[in-house]
Amino acid sequence: MINEDVKLIEDTEKKFIKKFRANFDEINNITPELYSKYGVKKGLRNSDGTGVLAGITNISNVHGYLVNEGEKEPIEGRLTYRGYNIYDLIEGFHSENRFGFEEIAYLLMSGKLPNKKELEEFQSVIAAERNLPNNFTEDMIMKAPSKNLMNKLASATLNLYSYDPNPDDTSIENIMRQGISLFSKMPIIMSHAYQAKRRYYDNTSMYLHLPDGSKTTAENILNLIRADETYSDDEAKLLDMCLVIHAEHGGGNNSAFTARVTSSSGTDTYSAIAAAICSLKGHKHGGANHKVIEMYDNIRENVKDCSNEKEVYDYLIKILRKEANDKSGLIYGMGHAVYTLSDPRAVVLKRYAKKLAAKTGYDEHFALLDLIEKLTPVAYAEVKGYEKTMCSNVDMYSGLVYRMLNIPDEMYTPLFATARIAGWMAHRIEEVATGGKIIRPAYKPIQKKIQYISMSER
Repeated sequence: MINEDVKLIEDTEKKFIKKFRANFDEINNITPELYSKYGVKKGLRNSDGTGVLAGITNISNVHGYLVNEGEKEPIEGRLTYRGYNIYDLIEGFHSENRFGFEEIAYLLMSGKLPNKKELEEFQSVIAAERNLPNNFTEDMIMKAPSKNLMNKLASATLNLYSYDPNPDDTSIENIMRQGISLFSKMPIIMSHAYQAKRRYYDNTSMYLHLPDGSKTTAENILNLIRADETYSDDEAKLLDMCLVIHAEHGGGNNSAFTARVTSSSGTDTYSAIAAAICSLKGHKHGGANHKVIEMYDNIRENVKDCSNEKEVYDYLIKILRKEANDKSGLIYGMGHAVYTLSDPRAVVLKRYAKKLAAKTGYDEHFALLDLIEKLTPVAYAEVKGYEKTMCSNVDMYSGLVYRMLNIPDEMYTPLFATARIAGWMAHRIEEVATGGKIIRPAYKPIQKKIQYISMSER
């Protein structure tokens, strides 16, 4: 009887939603032509694909093209953090065989690279902030597990508001304190959310480890997500490098802009960062790294010989024509809003992925991604009827690197979020300190005036 009642409610709701949708379809008359008619910058993009200038920042620069006499000119991509080239930063700590993510977080949030003493002090503060509040895991994570870890990261971030003795203070010092706290706690939130998901959705054993204050963020992540708590120094330093290249990517990317928009309203740190996490979840943004690995698995399942260029090419054509994979027409991991000839993050990841693949027996897997990168621009030109300068982006190789590190697929985008906390906080601090106005772009209303009709006459 109960099941019959539930089915009746579900059927009634489906009928209601169908009618609800019909009402929307009847008035939803926003056609692509209207954007051109009113000069609307759809997606806050100019007609040539460049971004609409919406702010000024000292934090980072994403440089992927030149404008020469009004024309976009492709160039090799450059990414700088506070003026430092990402290649130089990575080479700096790799040449000294040390971890770099905490140093990068210090740079992004404070504006300057730390000296040895300052970095040690920063690491001590992080260590003191690692642990979650008492019973937080039990009350806020275990009691309401999430199938998608990004939703749990967002809700847990919001819940931390309740444990902060001074959550609404928007002084720069307090925001910095909150940012360091979130930066420190996110790896633990992520790992505990994953364990809750394992138990509730996967029906597998759950293991919870405590963070180690003497270890870096990358070491703690591997320690927390592995049952035996073991990892090699090479594994930890590779993950550290992944965190570094994901830490920041300009004020115009969707999640950073979300952090700035919410911060401009005067809201608290936890709300602003939770909103940024929700933005990053989308498959057109941070969620793309998981989409790449799903596409990669789909290609391996449906192409008999993945070393055969023609077979792979033919399948890419099917993907672009919305006949294969998720039928979105997208080849995930290819193309970028700013970068043209290359994405420096992808360049770094590809180099390390190739080395790791040779060591771990993933040579064929790497070769397939390399082939997809090579063939996609040609396939795109065939399907679309025009050529487009297109490079692989950071998501093309990040999923494979994580897989070779035995990191579960569900954690790919949460790892991205864990790294990006530093960049989001840098943008929040800058927006609060220098913005001054609530971000409020205009929308062109096109609905004509309608005479009100009384209920009895509808």
